[in-house]
Amino acid sequence: MKSRIFMYLFIFSALLLIFQYVNSKNILDKYEKDIKNFKHTIAEQQKNIAQLEEENFELNYFNIDRNDNALDYFIAQGYDVDELIKAITEGLYDTNHYEGDDHPIVPFVSMTGSKLLINKIRIVNHKWILANFTDGEYWGEIFVKYDIDDNNDLKYKLVEYFMYPKID
Repeated sequence: MKSRIFMYLFIFSALLLIFQYVNSKNILDKYEKDIKNFKHTIAEQQKNIAQLEEENFELNYFNIDRNDNALDYFIAQGYDVDELIKAITEGLYDTNHYEGDDHPIVPFVSMTGSKLLINKIRIVNHKWILANFTDGEYWGEIFVKYDIDDNNDLKYKLVEYFMYPKID
């Protein structure tokens, strides 16, 4: 009788060990699969990040912040580049504060009764600015040349412009 109990106990213990082994192996296999998937996901995200960094670099290529020649030009003139860029940007935005229908830079008149306003500005280099404008319904873009005169005053000169046709 005791030998049967030991035999059943042995068989039960052996089955329990086999169950534990199989269960542990399944858990480890699942963890290895999850780790492999995680590593693959990280590799894909790193590729995406590298691609986004390249696209960002390309999109910011024509930007004064990345144009060492333009920055060196201003530094050689004795300007604080950060303050000057801020002044150039604010100076062009300040043209949005005008009376009447005629914007000082934008050569169009609003067709909606709203004022034409310059929205977005990109300083390309030490001489050029690209900007867009709108009256809320119609949109356009301008190419502006700027200079700093002997009195350190900013002067803006419209070079080229266009307005997008309204598409209904």
